[in-house]
Amino acid sequence: MPDIDPQLQTMIDNIPEKTGKSLEAWYGLIQQAGLEKHGEIMQLLKGKYEVTHGFANTITLLYRQHAEGGPPAEEDLVAAQYADGKAGLRPIYDEVIKTVESFGKDVEIAPKKAYVSLRRSKQFGLVQPSTKTRLDIGLNLKDVAPQGKLEAGGSFNSMCTHRIRLEEPGDFDAEVKGWLKKAYEAA
Repeated sequence: MPDIDPQLQTMIDNIPEKTGKSLEAWYGLIQQAGLEKHGEIMQLLKGKYEVTHGFANTITLLYRQHAEGGPPAEEDLVAAQYADGKAGLRPIYDEVIKTVESFGKDVEIAPKKAYVSLRRSKQFGLVQPSTKTRLDIGLNLKDVAPQGKLEAGGSFNSMCTHRIRLEEPGDFDAEVKGWLKKAYEAA
């Protein structure tokens, strides 16, 4: 099983203190209520038990994963991202990951449902198949003006200051690799 995201682990560790019950106790109450849908569970936790939104959402997500046998494997998350019409982008993704892993042993590749987070001591980028024909690399590069393939992040992703669009394997060139390395070094 992959390591748990540090922020999620902090939330889990704080559940008993902040909500008055352990995660397992919440699982029991939800199961006893016979609820399955996310919104119904949230309503129960926030309404009846006055759990704050953030903890209610975390408990609900963890309960639903637990009920389904646990979180999906990382490779399953990546495979789902590049399924169907986005399969042609997978070779670009594989090359990006191979390059990022060569930066150092401290690189963490953390697949999520819609993208893959790239971390060192903090997130320095992400890789996302945004359309059937385009893979986006989001980067955190503070105080760097957009230039060349590096554009301002805009509304792409609030976790990134910049974005690079890749449509073909040849788009992942020395310039893009340089920007990735710069973001890694800044993290």
